[in-house]
Amino acid sequence: QVQLVESGGALVQPGHSLRLSCIASGFTVSRYAMNWYRQAPGKERELVATITSSDNTIYADSVKGRFAISRDDPENTVYLQMNGLKAEDTAVYYCQARRGISTSYWGQGTQVTVSS
Repeated sequence: QVQLVESGGALVQPGHSLRLSCIASGFTVSRYAMNWYRQAPGKERELVATITSSDNTIYADSVKGRFAISRDDPENTVYLQMNGLKAEDTAVYYCQARRGISTSYWGQGTQVTVSS
């Protein structure tokens, strides 16, 4: 059974850091492009970061230099390290696994709130 479970979301103050985790089961993350998306209230879902099966990383301009995506193959887990958090980073963060055009798995999301 394929499953993605995100965790690590919290309420933090601006400038602080968080690390989100996405634990996968039922498939091997290293064979997929793994993505972190986020969706703020009233806004469309936005692609934040990608790590490809060949370990290339891609970031949205809004998070470049502050966020880092990584993968732990033995743990079958993908992380999103978020530093220098801003109020505009507040959103539900989702993990997605994608392979080809037709294969896509989503997690249930984890809430990140940045507020003083």
